[in-house]
Amino acid sequence: MMEPATDTDLTVDELAARAGVTVRTIRFYSTRGLLPPPEIGPRRVGRYGPDHLSRLALIEELQHQGLTLSAIERYLEQLPPDLSAQDLAIHRALVASWIPDKAEDATREQLERRVGRALTEEDLDRLAAMSVLVRTDDPVVFRVDPGLLHLGTRLLDVPISLETILTARSVVIEHTRSAARELSRLFKDEVWEPNRGGGPDEDEMARMKSLSAHMQPMVVQALVTAFQRSMKQELRESFGMEGDRDQGGHTPEG
Repeated sequence: MMEPATDTDLTVDELAARAGVTVRTIRFYSTRGLLPPPEIGPRRVGRYGPDHLSRLALIEELQHQGLTLSAIERYLEQLPPDLSAQDLAIHRALVASWIPDKAEDATREQLERRVGRALTEEDLDRLAAMSVLVRTDDPVVFRVDPGLLHLGTRLLDVPISLETILTARSVVIEHTRSAARELSRLFKDEVWEPNRGGGPDEDEMARMKSLSAHMQPMVVQALVTAFQRSMKQELRESFGMEGDRDQGGHTPEG
């Protein structure tokens, strides 16, 4: 069975395998200043952690979006230097929401190599419940959402039952669809209809589609920000948890 390396103690080869890139790519990003330097461990071996993994995922997503390396450098320079791996994952999810849905085929062996651990049938069921993967007719091949893979893998170690995950997923889908429906209605009533003019016009249709595409990342970011603040408020009211982070990105208890 595969001996897993922890996310806080990865060699450059293990980091490359987890991120789905080559070691050469990691070294190139490092020379461009896109990745922070590793911690130097015994025998002068560089050790990488979850912030490197999350930053690599964000860089790859920005490249899929079509940004040049110079544009990616400018994007990363605007981020606070003390962002945690979780915060970087949120940025990555926001960027991923700007581009069309995509999925990749992966065998079970490829999937385990990518996440750096052996996966039980229960693990696969939990990943499927989180929409990280979909089983295919071939029992060893899966359709994988790369944008959710590392987040879903980290959640495997959270002591939450499969039933709770399924219930939470239903709640999220129900309320996000409701929000999307209301926002679409608002866009149609306040933007589309007043500017539609007469009959359907091809140029006008293209202009409205372009406007909708530009609005999407702003709406997604607004929804994520509102959800984070609402969740902190709920935690404070329900459990007396502050939910504040120190400058290192940790809760006061951590």
